[in-house]
Amino acid sequence: MTDTLIERRDLAFQLYEVLDTETLTSRERFSEHNKDTFDAVIETADKIARQKFATHNSEADKDEPRFVNGQVEMLPQVKEAFDAYAQAGFIAGRYDYALGGMQLPESVMAACNGFFTAANPGTAGYPFLTTAAANLIRVFGNQQQQSTFLPHMLAGRYSGTMALTEPHAGSSLADIRTTATPTDDGHYLIKGAKIYISGGEQSITDNIVHMVLAKIKGAPPGVKGISLFIVPKYRVDENGEPGEKNGVSLAGLIHKLGYRGTTSTALSFGDDAPCRGFLVGEPHQGLKYMFQMMNEARLGVGFGAAVIGYRGYMHSLEYAKDRLQGRKPSEKNPQSPQVPIIEHADVRRMLLAQKAYSEGGLALCLYGARLVDDQNTHTDEQKRLEAGKLLDLLTPVMKAWPSEYGPKANDLAIQVYGGAGYTREYPVEQCWRDNRLNPIHEGTNGIQALDLLGRKLWQDQSHGLQILMQQMETDLTAATTDRCQQWALSLSETLQQAVQVTQSLGKSLMSESPDKVLANASCFLHLFGHIVVAWMWLRQANAAAHALGSANSDGERNFYQGKLQAAQYFFHWELPLVAQDLVLLRNQDDTCFNMKAEWF
Repeated sequence: MTDTLIERRDLAFQLYEVLDTETLTSRERFSEHNKDTFDAVIETADKIARQKFATHNSEADKDEPRFVNGQVEMLPQVKEAFDAYAQAGFIAGRYDYALGGMQLPESVMAACNGFFTAANPGTAGYPFLTTAAANLIRVFGNQQQQSTFLPHMLAGRYSGTMALTEPHAGSSLADIRTTATPTDDGHYLIKGAKIYISGGEQSITDNIVHMVLAKIKGAPPGVKGISLFIVPKYRVDENGEPGEKNGVSLAGLIHKLGYRGTTSTALSFGDDAPCRGFLVGEPHQGLKYMFQMMNEARLGVGFGAAVIGYRGYMHSLEYAKDRLQGRKPSEKNPQSPQVPIIEHADVRRMLLAQKAYSEGGLALCLYGARLVDDQNTHTDEQKRLEAGKLLDLLTPVMKAWPSEYGPKANDLAIQVYGGAGYTREYPVEQCWRDNRLNPIHEGTNGIQALDLLGRKLWQDQSHGLQILMQQMETDLTAATTDRCQQWALSLSETLQQAVQVTQSLGKSLMSESPDKVLANASCFLHLFGHIVVAWMWLRQANAAAHALGSANSDGERNFYQGKLQAAQYFFHWELPLVAQDLVLLRNQDDTCFNMKAEWF
C-alpha cells in the first residue's frame, strides 16, 4: 500500500511552475524565506503526516471516540499526532514571528496541511479548527482576549471550535436561539444548545476555546442580531491558565459515516452550571466576524476534499499497476500472461478522471491560497483589492467543486479496486466515507450555489467577475501550442455562452422573484465551477507544454505528458458536459421550481 499522500513532483509543479510561489520571497513579510525553506517545511509536513497521522488513520476510523461518563475517550495516537503538529510549529505557521509563528505564505501552509488531511482527515481536523479559531481572536478580539488565549492556542495547549449550528435551525443561522445575558462583571451568561460541533469535546488539550454565536436580549431579529463570544470549556485566570469548569457540557457524540476521528458533538451551554462567554468585538456583528472563520473553513473543506480524492487516486494507481488480471482484447491466447489492469483502457479512463478531479481540485485550492497571499501581502494596493474580490467570488466554487468531485474520484478508486475496493481490508472505501462529509459541512453545496448566483456574482457591480475574466484572458492568450490553443478555444467559446446566460439571469433576478431564478442555482454552480477548473487545467497545460521542450529525462517528459493528457481528458470529457447546464439555465427550466411537495 503506497505511502504517497500527495505526489511531491506534482506539488512542486503547482507551486513553482504554475503559481511561481518563489517570487513571494521578494515581499517583506516573507523576505527571510527562500525556496529551500519552503521545501524544508513541506518535507517536514510530509514526514510528520506519514509517521504520526497516517499510521493510525484506519485504527481511528474503526475505534472512534467514545462517550464515557460525560467524557470523551480516544486513541492516544491522536494526541501524539496533534502534539507533533503543534511542536513543529504548524498551528502558528502563518502567524507573525512575534507570536511564535513562521510567517509562512498561505500557499505553503495550504500545501503542508494537504499532507495531514490526506494522511488522516479525522486527526487533522483538531489543529485546523484551532488555527482558524485563533485567527478569529487575533483579528477581532481585544488585547486582553488575545493575550489570554492566543499563546496557548498557537502552542497547541488549547484547541478551538466554531459553534454555530443548533438542532432546530441547521444552516439557517437567523433562527438560532442561544442567548447571551450581560452581567455586571463584564462577561455574559451563555444559554443554549449547539449540534454537529467538530472537536467540541476531546481528550487531547488542556482547554477548548469555543467560538459561539448567540443573541443578546433585545437584539435585532435575524442575522443582524447575532453576536460572537469566546466560551472556554474551563474558565481561565488572567494568564490564561485553566481553572474550574465553565458550564459547557457534552450532551452526546454523533456517529458519522466517515471522518470518525474528529468528534462531532452536541453541546449544552449553561444547563448544569453558569456558562461565561466573552463578547468579541461589537454586539450584533458576530456573523460578520464569524464569516472570516467560515470562509477559511470553506477553503479548507475544498482543499481537504481535493487531497482525500488525491489520496484515493494514489492508492488506486498503485493497485492498478500491480494487480494482474485479464488480457487485452486483441490477445486471443488464453495461456498468455495476464496484464496489470492499468493496461485496460477503461481502467485508464477511471484513473484519468481521478487525476483530472484531484489535480484540478488541488490546483484550484492552491490558487485560492495564492489569492490569500496576494490579498494580504502584494506590494500593489490595487492588486491586493483585486485578489480579495476574486477570492470572495471564487470561495463558493473552491468549497463546492472539489467537495463534489473529490468523492467522485474516491468512488472511481473503489471501482478500480473492484471487489477489494468495497471491503474494509483496503483503504479506498474509507477515503470515500471520509470525503462524503465535505459536500455537506461549512454550508452545503446547495447553499454555496445560492451564495454564488444570488450574491457573489453581483457584488460591487460584478467587479470580481470582471477581474476573473481578465485573469482568464491572460491564460487564454498564453496558450500558444497547437493542443493548448485548441483547449483555449473550447474554453473561450464556453465562457462566452456562460457570460450570456449570466447576464440573462442577472436581469431576471432584478425583474422577477428570485425564487424561480435561484431554483437552478446548483446548475449554475456546476457550469461556473467546471469553467473555472478548465481554466486551472489550461494554466497547468500551458506550463507543462512550455517545460516539455527542455525536459532532460524520461521521468520529466512523462510527467509533463501526463499533465497534458489529463488536461485533454478534462477538455474532451468534462467541459462539454456543461452544455446541459447552459440549456437549462438559458430556458430558466421550471421543473424543480414547479414541483409540489404534495406530488412526491
